[in-house]
Amino acid sequence: MIIPLPSPDRAAGATGDPAPDTPDVAPIADVDDDAALDAYSRAVSTAAERLIPSVASLRVTRQMGNWSAGGAGSAVAIEPVGHLVTSAHVVAGTERGTATFVDGAELEFRVVGRDPLSDLAVVRTTGGDPHPAPMGDAARLRVGQLVVAIGNPLGFAGSVTAGVVSALGRSLATRDGRSSRLVENVIQTDAALNPGNSGGALADSRGHVVGINTAVAGIGLGLAVPIDAATRHILESLIVHGRVRRAFLGIVGGTRPLPEGVADRIGRKRGLEVVQLLEPGPASSAGVRVGDIVLELDAQPIEGVGDLQRLLVGDAIGRDLELRIERGGSTRSLSVRPVELTD
Repeated sequence: MIIPLPSPDRAAGATGDPAPDTPDVAPIADVDDDAALDAYSRAVSTAAERLIPSVASLRVTRQMGNWSAGGAGSAVAIEPVGHLVTSAHVVAGTERGTATFVDGAELEFRVVGRDPLSDLAVVRTTGGDPHPAPMGDAARLRVGQLVVAIGNPLGFAGSVTAGVVSALGRSLATRDGRSSRLVENVIQTDAALNPGNSGGALADSRGHVVGINTAVAGIGLGLAVPIDAATRHILESLIVHGRVRRAFLGIVGGTRPLPEGVADRIGRKRGLEVVQLLEPGPASSAGVRVGDIVLELDAQPIEGVGDLQRLLVGDAIGRDLELRIERGGSTRSLSVRPVELTD
C-alpha cells in the first residue's frame, strides 16, 4: 500500500488552515558550535600574535672531523634582552649560529651555556633587540588545557599548531657523557610537533610560555620541558655561570613501597630503594648499602628519584647532610657529603 503525503494546504492540521509562516532560524546547536569555534580561534590567534615575534629559527653548523653538518631548531627570546632559550640538543657540538625572526631580522648568536641533563640551553644574540616572550608557570597547567606550539618545524618559520595538555608529570631520560638524569614533570601534548620544533615555545591561551618543546615521541605525542621554578633556576644559572652545578651521591635507586610498620611510623607509603652504589662515591663512603631504603635527605622526604634529584643542587655540594635510611626493620641516620657531579 502507498500512503499519500498530505498536500501543503493540509499540513497544518485537519482544519485545512494554511501553516503559519515561520522565520528561518539556525539550529541552536549550530549557533553554539560557531561560538565555540570563534572562542577557540581567538585564543589560538591571540597567543600566536603575542609570541610569533619572540620565536626565532636557529641555524647551526657542527664540525665533525674533517667535514661539517648543518642543523636547525627554534628558540624563544627571554629576559634579559638578547638571550634566547632553546633545547640543548639543538646547539650540541657548536658554539655559534644564526637566529632569524619573522620580521626578517637575522642575528648572529653565541652559546652562553647548555645543560644536557635538562635539555635546556641559552644563547645570546648580537646586533639586535629581540622582543622577550612573557613567561608562564607550568605548575598551573591542567590536563585538557589548550596549548599552542610555535616554532620552525621542517624549516617553516613561524608555524603555529594547537592542542591540549595530554598529560602532566611525564619523565624524559637525558644523558651527558656518563651522567644520566630524568627530567621531571615533562608536559605531554597532542599539538603537532615536527623536527625543527625543538627549542620552540609551548604556550597557554594567554600567550605565556609554559614549556620548551623538546621531543617528538610519536604521532600526536609531543614533549616539552616545563617552565617552572626548577627550570627558571637552571636558566638563571646558565646565563650567569654558563653551566649548572649539581651534587652527586652515587645512588642508583627506584621507588619501593615501605613495610606497613615503617609506613605507619613515618606517615608515608614509599621510599627510594638503593639498587646500586656508584663507587667511589659519597653514599658508599658514608656506609649506605644496596637494599637500604632512603627515607629523607636533609630532613626532606624522599619517595623517588625525582625527590632526590631536586635536593642535589649546587648548594648541597661539600655540605654535610643527614641521610635517613631504613635497614633491616630499623631506621638510622648517616652523615653524607655530596660532591660535584662531573663527567
